[in-house]
Amino acid sequence: MTEAKKYNNIKLFVGIGKAIVSFILIFLFVFLGYSREVITLLADYTTSPYLQFLLFVICIGFISSMIFFPVKYYTEYYLEHKYNLSNQTIFRWLLEDLKGLLVGGIIGLPILLLFYYSLQKFQELWWLPFATLLFLVSVVLARIVPVIIMPIFYKITPLENENLKDKILALTKDVKINIENVYKFDMSKNTKKANAAFAGLGKTKRIILGDTLLDKFSDDEIETVIAHELGHYKYNHILKNIAFGTLMSYLTLFVIAQLYSFSLDWFGFDSLTDIAALPLLSLFAMLIGIITSPINSSISRKYEYQADEYAVKSTGKKEVFANTLEKLNEQNLGDKDPHPLVEWFFYSHPSIKNRIGFINNV
Repeated sequence: MTEAKKYNNIKLFVGIGKAIVSFILIFLFVFLGYSREVITLLADYTTSPYLQFLLFVICIGFISSMIFFPVKYYTEYYLEHKYNLSNQTIFRWLLEDLKGLLVGGIIGLPILLLFYYSLQKFQELWWLPFATLLFLVSVVLARIVPVIIMPIFYKITPLENENLKDKILALTKDVKINIENVYKFDMSKNTKKANAAFAGLGKTKRIILGDTLLDKFSDDEIETVIAHELGHYKYNHILKNIAFGTLMSYLTLFVIAQLYSFSLDWFGFDSLTDIAALPLLSLFAMLIGIITSPINSSISRKYEYQADEYAVKSTGKKEVFANTLEKLNEQNLGDKDPHPLVEWFFYSHPSIKNRIGFINNV
């Protein structure tokens, strides 16, 4: 077995195991009455249902973090160093994790409070305003990620390679996208992996290249990578993903709401707004995720093939692009040929073996 396959199999098995354990623990937490005990304890300190809800979420989040910290350390720090993929010291890893926690809290806690407001205000129809809220948040986040959130984690500067920048800007004209500049970020401070991204909406649209990509790949190779990213814009994949994601959000939340209401009696709850019952929502979200995950992955892989085809046709560099994908896969320690079932269920991108086969037939 290759190192890449070992690495990916370990992460896959640990991820599946963590999901199963999480489901069991949440179920037992509610079924055995511990969620009620936590609310009873919090009621001694505050009578505000919103503050109780907020403290409940923080308590559960803290306990969950403590339980799964060894798993997080193993997969994100130990394993990355074992396979020579990480540049982080333990201090850097903890600092980046803390920043992620703070950013996630600033964004996530207000959303959770608005969720509870929707539940209190609209009762059985809580899913409708909340799904609308999630749509608005997704649009806002898409706009601010490259200009506000990414700079919290990385130093982003204009690309200095004028020749490469000219090639990239020439590609943008074909897809009629207005990009004033191309940027790079110090990806190497955390990892040896390489990546590039097309991010943002409207005036915040950015093409951002990891310095690990710039250091290890030629201008022609990077040109094909960017052409692939622009292929997503050419075929409106970003807008399609927003539209499909919004539709799935409404549908998923509707189903979760029905299951939640139907199951309250099973666990001895008589109110939708009972905070102790809310972890049940996570259980149903996990179950529905099992169904929707392969659907989302299938659509994503289709988009990747379309973007690959555009990269080949727009640059005329089929062999260069194929070799670049091989190099990226090797640098990122990707599994070149995963089991078909694993690829079908988990992979948002086709395996390199399938992508190369597709490219050769373009």
